Amino acid sequence: MDVADLDPDPLVEFQRWFRMAGEAGHPQPDAMALATAGAGGEPAVRMVLYKGLRDGDLVFYSSTDSLKGRQLAENPRAALAFYWPELRRQVRVSGRVRRLSRVDSLAYFSSRPHEAQVAALASDQSRVIPSRAYLVRRFEELQGRYPPGRVPPPATWGGFRLRPAWIEFWQNQPNRLHDRLRYRRARGDGWRVERLAP
Repeated sequence: MDVADLDPDPLVEFQRWFRMAGEAGHPQPDAMALATAGAGGEPAVRMVLYKGLRDGDLVFYSSTDSLKGRQLAENPRAALAFYWPELRRQVRVSGRVRRLSRVDSLAYFSSRPHEAQVAALASDQSRVIPSRAYLVRRFEELQGRYPPGRVPPPATWGGFRLRPAWIEFWQNQPNRLHDRLRYRRARGDGWRVERLAP
């Protein structure tokens, strides 16, 4: 993999790799690791789902009152990692995060399946609960109360958008001499590509 092999725009290149991962049979190419840290610096990482690009930002959704939401409110920087073993490739992204508008967040919420909407309402994400049975009872009670198309979005439901400061494309190679090409933002809207040692 060389610089000449990549598109000058890393987001165009990312979309190409993402599409190839799906075509290669990856069961969930949109799964990505999201790393955050709060004001105290303690890191946390978890898998979330990538929900597309919006004006050059990578989008995901969550409870804004979850651990990740609280950490992003304290420290609006995060890192993402996609790994597609079928391609022996990964993409890493780092940048600043900001909230999507409430209108955009609610539009996505309304597009989710009914059970996913109810689950979001039933779960106080990242909070201690007494048992799984408690969660199931709450889900069933809310499902009975709200028919499809009538589930109120939780006040804490929201979307986030990460604006990349850099994006790294990694390709496995023999003898651990992997290819690593990183795009860093240059002045204006441009990008500078750097090769990194594996």
